[in-house]
Parts: sequence; structure tokens; C-alpha cells
Amino acid sequence: MTHARVPPLSAPPPVEEHVNDHLKRQLRRFATERPYQLVAGSAAALVLASGTGVLLAGADDTSAPRQTTNAAVAEIAPRLDSAASRAQARVGAPASPSASPSPSATTTAPNPDLTTQAASKPAAPKPPSSKVLDYDYQAQTTYYYCGPAAVRNALSATGVGSTQDALASRLGTTEMGTNSAEDTTRVLNGMVKGDPYRTRMIPGGAATSAQIARLKADVVKAVGVGRGVVVNIAGDATDVDGGWHSFPGGHYIAVVGYRNDGSTVRIADSANPAAPAYWISTTALAHWAATRGYSA
Repeated sequence: MTHARVPPLSAPPPVEEHVNDHLKRQLRRFATERPYQLVAGSAAALVLASGTGVLLAGADDTSAPRQTTNAAVAEIAPRLDSAASRAQARVGAPASPSASPSPSATTTAPNPDLTTQAASKPAAPKPPSSKVLDYDYQAQTTYYYCGPAAVRNALSATGVGSTQDALASRLGTTEMGTNSAEDTTRVLNGMVKGDPYRTRMIPGGAATSAQIARLKADVVKAVGVGRGVVVNIAGDATDVDGGWHSFPGGHYIAVVGYRNDGSTVRIADSANPAAPAYWISTTALAHWAATRGYSA
């Protein structure tokens, strides 16, 4: 009995070759996709590669690997779509408003307490254009008591009372007179609270413009707070009314007021009770005090 030859059956393609062909097709498709899809595709390729290991492990059953591969691809497809959708959402989503700082967070609001204090701080009051002190005039009791008398007349404007004899003792006054403005400053500060008096010397034969301006400012300041100024003079001077006053050996007078913003000053002069007070320009007074000085 003869047997017919049966042609050999062709063996099915290996599972690994089938999977590799599928991976190549997937990678070619991913290469044409957008960058974010390449990322998803790479993840899918890793899953497929993992599936290849499973398929090789079960090479004895040729039908099972095909079903497993198809199922794996079918399962990956919706995941890829979902990953792409999420990537698109991240790319297209606008930046969160909280990422940028709020203008109000970086702006420093003014401190209302400091603003109120700055606004409420009063400016220094401007001195009046003219002022004359209320003082108690007294002529000198001896020919050499002009120093004690001038200091007494100035102190009376501040409410401080004393006698010429008591002041002469403190000043060191003798028949030669009182030495200098340094003495009148010392005694005035000893009797007025706060030591407010300062000595200003005019050493030259005539006052400079700066010394005249200084005398003007000193008189306005002192009289403005109720203090008289004592000036040590020498020589001749003419007042605003034409009156002539001459003290070649030296003399002390008190300034008890001013007008025209200090350009003219009021003099209390103890030498002559018939002419106890007069007005003189501040310039004339400054020159009159040259080689001497004053206490203000």
C-alpha cells in the first residue's frame, strides 16, 4: 500500500517577529506625531516590550500571544489618547493668576500715624515785625554805674528785680566802670534761668555787614522771648530823630525793643533821665559797639 506524500505544512511566523513588526509600525507612527505624543508613544513602546517578554515565555501556544498582543494594544490606545489630552490641556492652559504677585502685595501703604504727625507738626512762628518790652526804667545812681543800671533795666523786662549796688558788686564795678561785656553776660546768666545770654565781640574799629546782621538777629531773638540786650558802646552816635549821643570813655545801654524787623532798636539809656529812651538804627548801634561787644 502506497502512501501519498503530504507536503509539509509551513510553520507560522515566530511570535517575536510578529511583535517586532508591530512595534516598528507603532514607532513609525509616533515619529510623525507631536512631541508630547512621542512621550506617550515611548511609554507605549515600553509596555509593548514588556508584552513581548510575556509572549516569548508562552511560545508553545501560538494563538494566545496574538490575542494577548491585540488586547494589550487595544488597552494602550485609550491610555495614549488620555495622555495626549492631558498634555494638550497642560500646554494650552493659561498661567494661574496666583503665579504673578499682586500689586497690592508689593506696594507699601503710608503709615497714617507718621503722615498725621508730619502734617500736624507746626512750623516755627515768625517773629513779629516790631516789639517793645515792658520794663522798669531807672537812671544810674552814680556816674560809673552805667553797667549796673543797664543790667538792671534789662532784667526788669524779665521780671527779675535787683538794686544797682547789688549788681555793681556782682559785676566788679569800680569808679573806673565795668570791665567788659563778658561781665554783663556772666551776671545776666547768673540771674536768668537757662543761661541764655552769649557774648558777641566786635573787635574792629567798625562793624562788618555780618556783625550788623548778627546783632539784628540777636536782638530780634532775645526781645522776642522777653529778654533785654546789654550793649557796651564807645564814641558818638545819632538816633533816628537826630539826637546826638556821645560817650568817648565808654558806656552801657539796654536794648528793650525793635521795629522794622529789627532794622531799628529801642534804647533804654540810664545816663540822662531827661532822655530815657530813643530809637537808633541797628547799623549805627553796631558801629557804636565796635571795639567793645554786647550780651544777647
